[in-house]
Amino acid sequence: MAQIRGTAGYNLGASSSQNNNRFGGSPGYSNMKAEATNDPSPLDAIREQTSKIEDWLDTMADPLKPYLPAIGRFLIVVTFLEDALRILTQWNDQLLYLREYRYFPRGINHIFLLANVCAMVACSVLVILRKRADQAVMGLIGVVVTQALGYGLIFDLNFFLRNLSVMGGLLMVLSDSWVRKRFAPAGLPQIDEKDRKMYFQLAGRVLLIFLFIGFVFAGEWGIGRVIVSIFGFVACVMVVVGFKAKFSAVMLVVILSIFNLIVNNFWTLHEHHPHKDFAKYDFFQILSIVGGLLLLVNMGPGQFSVDEKKKVY
Repeated sequence: MAQIRGTAGYNLGASSSQNNNRFGGSPGYSNMKAEATNDPSPLDAIREQTSKIEDWLDTMADPLKPYLPAIGRFLIVVTFLEDALRILTQWNDQLLYLREYRYFPRGINHIFLLANVCAMVACSVLVILRKRADQAVMGLIGVVVTQALGYGLIFDLNFFLRNLSVMGGLLMVLSDSWVRKRFAPAGLPQIDEKDRKMYFQLAGRVLLIFLFIGFVFAGEWGIGRVIVSIFGFVACVMVVVGFKAKFSAVMLVVILSIFNLIVNNFWTLHEHHPHKDFAKYDFFQILSIVGGLLLLVNMGPGQFSVDEKKKVY
């Protein structure tokens, strides 16, 4: 009985290899399983290739890295400086438009234009100098909103999407200022500042890509436009989710810069060409969004991103 109830009776004393063979756990199966586990996923393959490109870009951009934040901040506010200069050089035309087409009372149109010019110049200078960034960014966002209401462009989809992107760039300025700001002394709570920076980085990333959405829905379609739209859409999604955000931001900078030089080449138009002002306005707005993307390249996507989660896990 002892032998029947022992391991021999239930085949429990057999070797582990026999049990593995019996239940499909052969060494060959184990090796196949290990090989399948070690196979890289498509996401890992993309990550590996983009990492190589990022390393190459970092090497090429090393001389510019110390100046990248300053260049980004200047490009972000350059559209506001150009707008202020345009208002001053076209003062009488601006007054006439506000009075005749927007029905501003005489005097109010003067105050509206003067307040916008002063706010744009003062806040832009503060952003460039990295002084009082919170107030400067809020002032420029206020200018965007008041101009949209004052000029009746709030329901213009292309204008709306472009200015969402400009505001995204301004939020990146805000995040950059908080990154560089000295925190409170040790022992004092700092979590609010850190959380605020993360949320604003996420909002800035999301808003920056709205310009490209406007580009997709505007203009005539062709083979070149389809190719650019596909690459741009992929880069925009990568920026939003924060997957290889630096690489995708550089890709968008290249696409937008080439597009800007080819399409918005206002310097080739005659002085009295009806589309010269529009082309100039679009050119400097795209420069502002490029500035926001450069700040993204410099700072990284922040903690709400696939890149940061990958570091954790």
